[in-house]
Amino acid sequence: MPSLEPGVHAEVLIEALPYLKTFYGKTIVVKYGGNAMIDDALKAQVMQDIALLHYVGIRPILVHGGGPEINAMMKQMGHQPEFVGGLRVTDAATMEIVEMVLAGKTNKGIVSLLNKQGARAVGLSGKDANLIMAYKLESPAGDLGYVGEVAQVNSGILTLLSEQGYVPVVSSIAIGPEGESYNVNADHVAGHVAAAVKAAKLVVLTDVEGIYADYPNPASLIHEMDVARAEELLASGAAERGMIPKLEACITAVEGGVPRAHLIDGRQPHSLLIEIFTDTGIGTMVRA
Repeated sequence: MPSLEPGVHAEVLIEALPYLKTFYGKTIVVKYGGNAMIDDALKAQVMQDIALLHYVGIRPILVHGGGPEINAMMKQMGHQPEFVGGLRVTDAATMEIVEMVLAGKTNKGIVSLLNKQGARAVGLSGKDANLIMAYKLESPAGDLGYVGEVAQVNSGILTLLSEQGYVPVVSSIAIGPEGESYNVNADHVAGHVAAAVKAAKLVVLTDVEGIYADYPNPASLIHEMDVARAEELLASGAAERGMIPKLEACITAVEGGVPRAHLIDGRQPHSLLIEIFTDTGIGTMVRA
């Protein structure tokens, strides 16, 4: 790739300066998933982005799921994944696999990659310090087993780690009233975490450009909307199915006091930096 002229480098840094000043010392919650979590090149770039945020004085918190890795492990262990209404049916055996994969393999893999970039990452599940409290999700589609809904986020451990210069990496396992484990949608966890830590932004990495008013017509991409419009899209069924929990996460965050929530295309290299540090930004922004 040809090297940029020094003046272009300088212009890039000058464009980023107002955002560096705005977000210095602030918390940004990133929901990490989709192709950015599977493709090795994209994965490396996201880790670089998070490390850069950390080193310019921003406090990133990474929240992740890991559906494909759970599916692969289930099949390897002789279990067939089952879904009802887009949610994983999670019996006791499946819950053990989910917890093993998310809190173990996936979480520690991300932590290792971030530490390789010098970001001082610390892996957590929702069970650590009662970080994510949940109750059983009752679905009209039937019994989902150990699928939970967030009741409370006890964000003290996240604040403590961030203030001490660490990057928390949170897997979407929650703890129930009796100490039982719950499998919780990672998008929903990210929205609640962003609200609990009073983040300056929530950024959700997806596999599409953003929210389309007329899915899948790319010309109908919505660049900015308020919570009322987001709720209309959910109520009318206009939001594409896979985007529903992501849009719900943005609404949860903004209604919880987060000024901006963003749905951005994680397939685009360094999309996180483009959103945070440039005038144009990308994807769909949800605001109060």
